[in-house]
Amino acid sequence: MITENDIPAARAPLLDEVVQGSVDYNGLPARRSKSGCWKSASFIIVVQMAEIFAYWGISSNLISYLTGPLGQPTAAAAANVNGWNATAMLLPLLGAFIADSFLGRYRTIIIASLLYILGLGLLSLSALLHSHNYSSCKNNTYNSTFAPPLLEVTVFFFSLYLVAVAQGGHKPCVQAFGADQFDEEDEHESKAKSSFFNWLCFSVNRGTLAALLVLNYIQENMSWELGFGIPCIVMCFALIVFLIGSMTYRFHVNSDERNPFVRISHVFVEAARNWRVASPVVGSIEEEAQQVLPHENANFNSIHIVEKRRLSTAIQYGLVDLPEATVPMSIWWLAPQYLLFGIADVFTIVGLQEFFYDQIVGELKSIGAALYFSIFGIGSFLSSLLISIIEKVTSGNGHDSWFSNNLNRAHLDYFYWLLAGLSVVSMGIYVYFAKSYIYYKNDKI
Repeated sequence: MITENDIPAARAPLLDEVVQGSVDYNGLPARRSKSGCWKSASFIIVVQMAEIFAYWGISSNLISYLTGPLGQPTAAAAANVNGWNATAMLLPLLGAFIADSFLGRYRTIIIASLLYILGLGLLSLSALLHSHNYSSCKNNTYNSTFAPPLLEVTVFFFSLYLVAVAQGGHKPCVQAFGADQFDEEDEHESKAKSSFFNWLCFSVNRGTLAALLVLNYIQENMSWELGFGIPCIVMCFALIVFLIGSMTYRFHVNSDERNPFVRISHVFVEAARNWRVASPVVGSIEEEAQQVLPHENANFNSIHIVEKRRLSTAIQYGLVDLPEATVPMSIWWLAPQYLLFGIADVFTIVGLQEFFYDQIVGELKSIGAALYFSIFGIGSFLSSLLISIIEKVTSGNGHDSWFSNNLNRAHLDYFYWLLAGLSVVSMGIYVYFAKSYIYYKNDKI
């Protein structure tokens, strides 16, 4: 028989079952045994892998579509790709703000998924329009060239930027919502959260690899409409998987009723206050910088060497003025730089994702994930600007530019040397700012 003295002991397990600050799908206090952790995170990892498959299915071969079916010059196509990538990686700042301030991450993911599906469907339609227009042009013996009509180009770019808007809401919320499923106050779940970011990065790489191997082949050798249609189907599957897991999710309760703009601005004010405060982890940060960034520098050096070898091989075999011909080089020449990229990612990507999640207060976790993606967005904009400047400077006086449509007369090797030099500069900037950073320790701002 349970006595009065046994009641507190009997209640203790029930109290331990409740996850503080979280509710379940029905709005009741979230129970540890029935919600969150890996039972929820597994759904989100699948959704993330599907989204990455769809995104890279478009992004990785976008320049081929622009220079092929749409007939754009190489430099213009590269600028368009960089501009789109930059927009896609900066829009998460807007999507995260809307999620953290108004809609919540769960609703934002659903809305973003629907927009994603619509955008991919319209991309398939634009490719179908191209096939129809191209067939009509071929049947017209009076047309020797084919320029895509305005309607086709408009539908393509509208759908392309609709995908950018959709992933702007999807990317930061999926990452933050997945990490939300682990209780930071529980030692076991806190450790599991670090593993979650590892598995999330693994799923991203799996999705990217599948897109590169499968979709690129389909787009180049079968049809573009099918190559754009498969990602649309995959995103439909991802939305279904996400909805199936709804009953297992934990939803964080917003404990801060301040205006969203005030909360976000307060984060930056606190960051400015801590700017010059000494940090006890400076030594470890500098050591990490020394370990990570040289891999990027070595990678650009490796790419330069391979491109130089490709150009010399084209000259040796008389292929300089035959840009469509295959240069007789082994594909294994590409292995070193991809290996170095992989090593660099191991050191940086997982740590960056967890860093940006941990260093933002609970109500603004999506903003933290969006700041992570904004790194790549700003980099893409700068890359687009750099390409435009180089194209203008190097294409005068009748000379081929570094980005000539005939890559055998271009000088991508010079461009890679320039990127290697910029990487050295960025390493110095990184170490400088790392010295003044101070870690946030889950205190309320």
